Amino acid sequence: MFGWARLRRRFLGGRDPLDGHGSPREHAPPEGRGPLLARGAREHRWFLGLLAAGAALRLVTVLGYRPALWFPDSYTYVVTAMRPRPDLVRPAGYSMFLRLLQPFHDFAVVTVAQHLIGLLVGVLVYLTARRLRAPGWAATLASAPSLLDAYQIELEHLLVSDTLFTVLVVAAACLAVRGLTPGGPGSRTGWRTAAGIGLLLAAATLTRTVGLPLVALFACWLILRERGRVRAAGIMLIAATVPILGYGAWFHATTQRIGIVGANGVFLYAKTMTFADCGVMRPPPDLAVLCDPRPPALRPPAQEYVWSQESPLVRLPGITFTRESDALAGRFASLAIRSQPLDYLGSVASELSRSFTVGRPVYPDQEIYDYYRFPATPPPPPGRYPATVGAQAAERYQRGPISTRIVEPYAGWMRTYQGVAGLPGAAVLVILLLPPAAACVRRFRSASTAWALPWSVAAVLLVMPPAVAEFDYRYVLPAVPAACLAAALIVRKPNFSNIPLNVRI
Repeated sequence: MFGWARLRRRFLGGRDPLDGHGSPREHAPPEGRGPLLARGAREHRWFLGLLAAGAALRLVTVLGYRPALWFPDSYTYVVTAMRPRPDLVRPAGYSMFLRLLQPFHDFAVVTVAQHLIGLLVGVLVYLTARRLRAPGWAATLASAPSLLDAYQIELEHLLVSDTLFTVLVVAAACLAVRGLTPGGPGSRTGWRTAAGIGLLLAAATLTRTVGLPLVALFACWLILRERGRVRAAGIMLIAATVPILGYGAWFHATTQRIGIVGANGVFLYAKTMTFADCGVMRPPPDLAVLCDPRPPALRPPAQEYVWSQESPLVRLPGITFTRESDALAGRFASLAIRSQPLDYLGSVASELSRSFTVGRPVYPDQEIYDYYRFPATPPPPPGRYPATVGAQAAERYQRGPISTRIVEPYAGWMRTYQGVAGLPGAAVLVILLLPPAAACVRRFRSASTAWALPWSVAAVLLVMPPAVAEFDYRYVLPAVPAACLAAALIVRKPNFSNIPLNVRI
């Protein structure tokens, strides 16, 4: 049998989800391709409607903002794409993505590719949920934020790494749970699947370093899933470690430093400055130069301690991210956390709570906040020296001007849409709480725990930025698809494949 039925069997778990196990329909004579496609379209009509709406919204965005929207980080990514070498602040994964598309010499091609990636995330969530026997309505709702959230669409139009990072992580999670299909092929993880998971996680880590703890998370998942056998986890770890170590070797050869970035100490220092009290810490003289005498309530957001000229760290001789500065900042941060562990945990909790607000208050400042909204006027050209160098590299990439052209009425439509179609932080909290809450209800206790992996992925992606740097609205969005997938999996249909035939309903 070919056409839709074959695709459905392949991606939704081996059998037609409408048939039931042992249904006579499995042995029915082949049908024409047209009726099969029509039946498939009817079965998935709500999801296909959302997918079409998401594609239309992205088309309007491409027409309204040409060729792309720029963020301060964008220029650094372009510099690395034009002159490949490891960056001290960000790994080069996204820059290599830009370099891959450089032959087109058009940032509009980059944004179109990112919009297609955004649609792919929604498709992956839906197909995986259906494969694991989630009802159609639950799988469709799980895909809706990825397809329709205005802030997600705006993020895809920004030249930043988050969209690429999201699809890599979601693909790894979907691949890891796909073998748990009731009645499908065995639940063991084959070596190809394990290697694929590892490669996806390596690519995610080299796109955003927050992907690194996910490698350990997936390894634990595979060991638990295989009931203590470590073969699949070992293959996954090898597949993930080799590319990361290879990048680390390149980083060391270029910078003579160990790691894949050279700014971990700086960002953790900025994090601790939200609570650090040198009167409690009593730092030695070489660390005392990094103290801020102002009480924490009167200090600026954490990012200012990395970029502002008023930061004690930035005022030190040399550039901020030298080996010496990063080591000094890391020692200060370590002392602050050891001296004030409860204050550190309170700071993390406070920053994390910003992910779950009812509204969307301005944070960390108006300038950064405005980058996450569709603008009514073209943003000004970059003013800081590193960004101006990046802008020159971007003009070489584009082979022309890179300023954003705002075209009405399309841009106005997206501004209006963004005013009413953003996923509230409080909704993210509800989605995140649903799986563990349902697992505590008696009638769900015997259900599969397939939701545990995507839920854990979402939790890690939400917690890590406030724990090691700071909260940012764009750091929340990559966690949403995984959280939605977990929520869909708690309402999956019962598995009758393991019930003796004489007691099946």
